Amino acid sequence: MRVTRVPWFRLALLLPVFALHGWSLSGNQQEIPSLNGDVGTCRALFVVHDASKKPIYNAKIDVTIHYGFMNVRRTQLEVPTNADGKARVTGLPNFPKKPLEFVVRSGTVSKTITDDPSSHCDAELDVTLAVR
Repeated sequence: MRVTRVPWFRLALLLPVFALHGWSLSGNQQEIPSLNGDVGTCRALFVVHDASKKPIYNAKIDVTIHYGFMNVRRTQLEVPTNADGKARVTGLPNFPKKPLEFVVRSGTVSKTITDDPSSHCDAELDVTLAVR
C-alpha cells in the first residue's frame, strides 16, 4: 500500500475553497433567538403562526419567572421570534411553585400560554395567533 503526500501549498490552496463551501451551507438555516433565565435546566421552544399556518416574524414572548425563598426574586424575559416564527427560552425552573405563564403577542393580538416545566421539562409549544 502506497501513501502519497500532499504538498502543504496544495492543501493551503484548497482550504479556502472548503471553508467557503461550509459557510454557504451554514447560512441557509435561521438562528433561533434564545434567552436564558438561569434559574433551572428546563426549556421551551415556541413556534408562532397565524390562522393560515404562516410563521409570524418578530412576535414577542414574555414570561416572568418567580424563584427563591417565598418566590421573592423574579426575572422578566422577552424574546422575539425569527422569520420561521421560532423562539426559545432556556434556564426555566425545574419545579416552579405555579405554572409559568407565557404571553405571546404580535401587534394587537395576544395569547397567554400556561406551561408547567415540572411535568415536561423540554416543551415544544405551538401557538396560533388569530384575530377574533
